[in-house]
Amino acid sequence: MSVEIKFRHYFVDEAGDLTFFDKKGRIIVGQPGASKFFMVGVAQISNPEQVTRELNALRSSLMTHPHFKNIPSMQPEAKKTAITFHAKDDHSNIREKVFDLMQSFDVKVLVAIRSKADMAESALADYKSFGRKLEQNAIYDDLVTRVFKNLLHKADVIQIAIARRGKAAREEALEQAINQARKNFESQWKIGSNSSISIKPTYPSEVAGLQVIDYYLWALQRCYERNDNQFFLPLAKKYRLIMDLDDKRNKPYGEWYRDSNPLTLEKLKGARSEQD
Repeated sequence: MSVEIKFRHYFVDEAGDLTFFDKKGRIIVGQPGASKFFMVGVAQISNPEQVTRELNALRSSLMTHPHFKNIPSMQPEAKKTAITFHAKDDHSNIREKVFDLMQSFDVKVLVAIRSKADMAESALADYKSFGRKLEQNAIYDDLVTRVFKNLLHKADVIQIAIARRGKAAREEALEQAINQARKNFESQWKIGSNSSISIKPTYPSEVAGLQVIDYYLWALQRCYERNDNQFFLPLAKKYRLIMDLDDKRNKPYGEWYRDSNPLTLEKLKGARSEQD
């Protein structure tokens, strides 16, 4: 009697940056070159091979389309859309076609978000009191742990592709973050997991699933940074959980947006107006 092995495929990326201060130690969050928020997201994709085929087919058709083939980002030497879809770099007309295609994918997205203004104020206080400096990798790793807390017990084999941050792969740190997520789940629910987990830091040009989570994060980031939900709304049902960890108006652990509490621009504006 054969035993069916359950697989889960996850793809992890970030949006925003972790720039907080200028050279004089002044907070520059929200100014040019420094986003207001930082987020880490994971996409669970049921059929990564199909997603790869369809995104590659779309790119091939766009590369030869007379309306798009001369766009600068489509030129191979630019090393942008010609090799990988990236929402920030893609031409608006191309971005629209990618979003249209992504609506057909079987995707579930979870995101954890930090307010950089809150983190900067806390960092200043820590530095003045204890001489501790803010560690960017620690912020990132904490969000990885949070998004994976409830995802590591649902399959026999879990494959995680994580977009590389700079030149360092940081496999050991990422493994620690994932293992901590497993421990946190077990501690809370008293349920262990024997899943086999593989973690692969890689580039979006090599893994189509990373292009998917990039687009989802870009759409959500527009809501937070620009109060623009036009790209978010068509995909809204695919965001299974959005953890706004610094919006503590109602709960000490933050605001969790899901089907029972859908994210709206009005809720975001209300959160920021109370913080200002």
